[in-house]
Amino acid sequence: MNLSLEVPTPLEYFASLVQSDTDFPLLEAAISLAQDDYPSLDVAQVLGEVDLLMDRLKRRIPADAGPMQKLRAVNQFFFKDLNFAGNVNNYYDPDNSYVSVILQTRLAIPISLAVIWIELAQGLGLAARGVGFPGHFMLKVNLPEGQVVIDPMDGQSLSREQLSERLQNQGLPVALNDDVEIPLGLYLQMAPPREIIARMLRNLKEIHSALEDWPRMVSVLNRLVILLPDHWALYRERGLALAEAGHTERALLDLETYLNNTSAQEGRQAIALRVIELRQSRQGWSGA
Repeated sequence: MNLSLEVPTPLEYFASLVQSDTDFPLLEAAISLAQDDYPSLDVAQVLGEVDLLMDRLKRRIPADAGPMQKLRAVNQFFFKDLNFAGNVNNYYDPDNSYVSVILQTRLAIPISLAVIWIELAQGLGLAARGVGFPGHFMLKVNLPEGQVVIDPMDGQSLSREQLSERLQNQGLPVALNDDVEIPLGLYLQMAPPREIIARMLRNLKEIHSALEDWPRMVSVLNRLVILLPDHWALYRERGLALAEAGHTERALLDLETYLNNTSAQEGRQAIALRVIELRQSRQGWSGA
């Protein structure tokens, strides 16, 4: 009897990774995002590359090292020895979101650097998490001495005053000791893995949207819909992108799904009109 095992498509593979929030494989899911642009990518190989970095790091850590010593070691290894840094000269390159490329260039945006850093820090037993800080993704580590917040662009530890200043520069109210304004701690909540992957995908979506690269935008939105199936606005965005890419039937399905599942009035009429236009174009009616 001949047995054949079907290889899952990149989208099916991604869906299998993100179906549950229990033991969500953050690094593996992040690596898989590159498969749309790099179809021959071997995710297992990239995971192996990170494992090799982890082994190198662990060999530097004394058996009796405490949490603070481990934190200093991972920062030294990541930012100084390996020279990971923010790609300030080409910030909007999609490759800044692809772990496989970042491991070669050592350049990326904050959230992508954070994913790799978190994997290494957690491998040392540190309580390291990502933080969806407004405008600039952050890292935080809970130590016996207290909480440390780190900028993944350069490894700098940020004080409460520095964090507050960053928020105020964005026009966000924040208080260090004043109950009237929003406490700083509310901006430092842990970002769950699903939220991190969604933020990475939204970064890519914005890049492709700005370039009007509709096929790549659709590919990103396919993943976002799988990741966040009840976020109906994603169906609207994908429907519009599909329409721009010339996929009328699929566009209609998404736009009608959006209209059938949301009561939001803002922009609803425009989508309804777009549906009418697409139906007419499908029927070859010019409307003259």
